[in-house]
Amino acid sequence: MNNYGIDIWDDGNFLIENGLAKVNYENKPSLLSIVKEVREQDFKGPLLLRFPHITKKQITTLYNTFNASIQEYKYKGTFNAVFPLKVNQLPSFVHPLVQSGKEFNYGLEAGSKAELIIAMTYNNLNAPITVNGFKDKEMIHLAFIAKEKGHNITLIIEGINELETIIEVQKQTSLSSPNIGLRVRLHSGGSGIWAKSGGINSKFGLTSTEILEAYEMIKEHDMINYLTMIHFHIGSAMNSIKPLKKALRESGHIYAELKNLGANNLNAINIGGGLAVEYSAYERSRFYSLQEFASDVIFTLKDIAKQKGVEEPNIFTESGRFISASSSVLITPVLELFSSEYELEHLNLKEKNPPLIEELNALYTDMAKRTSYEYMHDAIDYMESLLTLFDLGYIDLQDRSNAEILTHQIIKQAINKLEVEDYEELKKLDENIQEKYLLNFSMFQSLPDYWGINQEFPIMPLTHLDKKPTRSASLWDITCDSDGELPFDSKKPLYLHDVDLNKEDYFIGFFNVGAYQDTLGMRHNLFSHPTEVNVIFKNGQIVLDKINESQTIIDILEDIDYDTSDIEKRLKENLDINTYKILEKYLNENNYLKTIWSYNDK
Repeated sequence: MNNYGIDIWDDGNFLIENGLAKVNYENKPSLLSIVKEVREQDFKGPLLLRFPHITKKQITTLYNTFNASIQEYKYKGTFNAVFPLKVNQLPSFVHPLVQSGKEFNYGLEAGSKAELIIAMTYNNLNAPITVNGFKDKEMIHLAFIAKEKGHNITLIIEGINELETIIEVQKQTSLSSPNIGLRVRLHSGGSGIWAKSGGINSKFGLTSTEILEAYEMIKEHDMINYLTMIHFHIGSAMNSIKPLKKALRESGHIYAELKNLGANNLNAINIGGGLAVEYSAYERSRFYSLQEFASDVIFTLKDIAKQKGVEEPNIFTESGRFISASSSVLITPVLELFSSEYELEHLNLKEKNPPLIEELNALYTDMAKRTSYEYMHDAIDYMESLLTLFDLGYIDLQDRSNAEILTHQIIKQAINKLEVEDYEELKKLDENIQEKYLLNFSMFQSLPDYWGINQEFPIMPLTHLDKKPTRSASLWDITCDSDGELPFDSKKPLYLHDVDLNKEDYFIGFFNVGAYQDTLGMRHNLFSHPTEVNVIFKNGQIVLDKINESQTIIDILEDIDYDTSDIEKRLKENLDINTYKILEKYLNENNYLKTIWSYNDK
């Protein structure tokens, strides 16, 4: 039995019960039952299940934790948060997010003109909007229009030129200016894989000299009342709290210095994102709790405000990964096991076999628990010798096939007989005997961070979780690219079950995929997004909401600017009407592979 590290990464959102992966909410449905219900509606291929209740839970937890610390320390500032749209801009995620955050006045952060349009259209009116990233005149003008519409919007400037443009737009339009924030380039850096987004050499932010220059420019143009926020960011997914403490002290002193210079309306420090999510199923990678994070922020800023004699700032965060990652699960069926040719049904011994083949057959027949290690090692040695004999022409292809089957079966039997939880000895062999699981998805489309930066994601089958997995697993996607693989890693081994795909479906779930994966995915081999479903719990029932089917082939071609009318016209040529109708049907189906197997009735 293997719990696939669920106690490390799931944060109480999922559980294993009666051998099934289940949603830990209300009536605790199995993920398999949800998958079955979706597929019965004829949605095939991979599925992306979104759980808005988990998003709401994360928002509630974030606000409640910070507000509890504010009460504990008698902090006089308020806690505020915005969701950075770059993490997931899709409407099926954003609409429930905005609704879930309404009671907390949870806002949105935009980093482009298109994202700003989304925020202007759908953000709760009194909730904050922050605008980060490099901006041109049009983007700044959009922020002025958002202010005109009544939004509580803050432009975070990344350079003096942006401040100059704000001043220019105000003069030209006579519109009231949005609030202005200064993104400061701290000396302090972050921790973790994205630490380079903070520190003195980071891409964004103003140096000390530029901060003073910006302050003088704002004061000179009589806009000092619009300066309301200091912003910093020291890296996404911080694995340690120590760099944050250092950055808080640095930014807190900058805030206090500006207050004492005369920035009377400056009232907020935006600490950016950084809250980490546990992606590993093997060991913890985040060495702090949300409670510790909140307490350190509030205690540090309170202490600096007291030292400098200024009011305690309101606190803003932009932790999108923390809010969104855990709310989505990618589920894909296994199409094929590539070592199934090593099953005994394919063994075809001759009347007279080479001596080493006879030895392998004897090892397989006579194996007992006490001899498992010895026989397994002997079988691998014999296999190496037989491969050499094949290369020299002393045995034929049938002999080689028999040797591979017997060796595979001996190792498989040894693992089952040993029944050990510690696979250290077997790991030395697993890279040579791993099972290749072909999954019906594109890694480039659905797990781009794995392909791009080797980001881990928790992986767990949906069934058989009351049985010991014995197959060292390498996962292949269906793209024709050798990078479309999650190879077996003996340091972080994935073991799956030995199943007969002719008798049952076997589904693999990838968890914590709700941050960035939806929008970073690419159409390698023209595979589009998986079929997406929001799973809503309502009056004790599950409602499958906002089903967004994977794109059809003809729609994909149209999206990349093919003239689909011309395609259809050319395809009709030299085909009779019945054959073309079949072809037309294929054009209007998605690009993923079809399966015809029956369901596991669990």
